[in-house]
Amino acid sequence: MSKIQESKKLVRELYRELDQGDVDAFAAKLSALTDPDYQWRGFHPFDELTGASAVVKKFYQPLCRAFSSMTRRQDVFFAGQNMFAGDEVWVCSMGHLMGLFDQPLLSIQPTRRIAMLRYCEFNLISNGKIIQTAMYFDLPHLMAQAGQYPFPQQSGAQLVQPGPATHDGLLFDPQPTEEGEKTLEVINQMVGDLGQWQSGIPLEEELARTWHHDMLWWGPTGIGATYTIPRYAQQHSGIFRKVFANRSKTKHVCRMAEGNYGGFFGWPNFTADHVGGFMGMPAFDKPVEFRVIDIYRRADNKLAENWIFIDLLHMFKQAGIDVLARHGEMNA
Repeated sequence: MSKIQESKKLVRELYRELDQGDVDAFAAKLSALTDPDYQWRGFHPFDELTGASAVVKKFYQPLCRAFSSMTRRQDVFFAGQNMFAGDEVWVCSMGHLMGLFDQPLLSIQPTRRIAMLRYCEFNLISNGKIIQTAMYFDLPHLMAQAGQYPFPQQSGAQLVQPGPATHDGLLFDPQPTEEGEKTLEVINQMVGDLGQWQSGIPLEEELARTWHHDMLWWGPTGIGATYTIPRYAQQHSGIFRKVFANRSKTKHVCRMAEGNYGGFFGWPNFTADHVGGFMGMPAFDKPVEFRVIDIYRRADNKLAENWIFIDLLHMFKQAGIDVLARHGEMNA
């Protein structure tokens, strides 16, 4: 079995334990499968944690208390070598953690109805152990499902987001190497184009270099989803580029692809100056950093779908706005 397939097997073993619903058994499995210096990165307010016990105590136990009968509805699963460190194998999973929202989570009040926590996770595997995890999740999406919407309404559509239109995102079996190389190539070209914001190339023309015309862009709650290049340009990309200037170079911890799927994450991915007008926020007096995961589906030689996870709570906090604390006060 290849290193990539062995890494997939290990992560799936861990996921099966969580799906059994016994958080204590999951804690034991996570401890057994992780390095003593295991590094975990999550969205605000969890941020960086070290060691399996801290991850279970601060993230998984509160989540499992809040979500009764929690299960994983996985839409994308793939693995590959990190293009920045060829000996690193990472495994990526994306979908929703679903359960009955029966107890509060942070300041978010329960509904006793079905709820979905949208997530994407990258795991670094080495010598049969999980060394690092990036676990990004859309808490504002959960707030919206609970009728506790935290942001002003934006231009994109706010949805429970589906998986790939092709229903082929679970790459449990080995994939042709050349297909992953094609996917990584177009992702790299798209990332390179992002560095040309002030080059004078019309936005839609730039996007058409790497995106299908009928692209699907599944943005985080607070920004929303868009469909087709023109609407993506109007409803997100054009707006974002207008209100964030002096974008830094992209810095990714991992970027990889397998088959028709690929993605990356950073901590942070980049910084930019906020000049005002985005999601009702005032201009910042310093660069704001963005923690982001992007997952892509390639069709032929262009990108067809993109799922985005942006830590908007962290972004607001940099502006001095604690969305969760404010929300808790409103619901006290």
